[in-house]
Amino acid sequence: MTKVRIFVTYKPSVFDPQGDTIKKTIHNLGHDEVQDVQVGKFFDVTVDGDSDQVAATVKEIADQLLVNFNMETYTYQVMEDHQ
Repeated sequence: MTKVRIFVTYKPSVFDPQGDTIKKTIHNLGHDEVQDVQVGKFFDVTVDGDSDQVAATVKEIADQLLVNFNMETYTYQVMEDHQ
């Protein structure tokens, strides 16, 4: 079994209002050195199968459920591999 973390974030061309609000608040705290903040979400998923099956499963659930491709993109990282 393989545990993966799927990261979903806004595309660079999409305005991130939550990230912008956080950045402004950080600046109000006196940290003007912070240049950008991007907000996203992640999902920890455990998948049974070899690396090709894991990649196919991640792609399918991201495409069909987790990601709005008009505004978002995704990456994933293998966290644990117990095969």
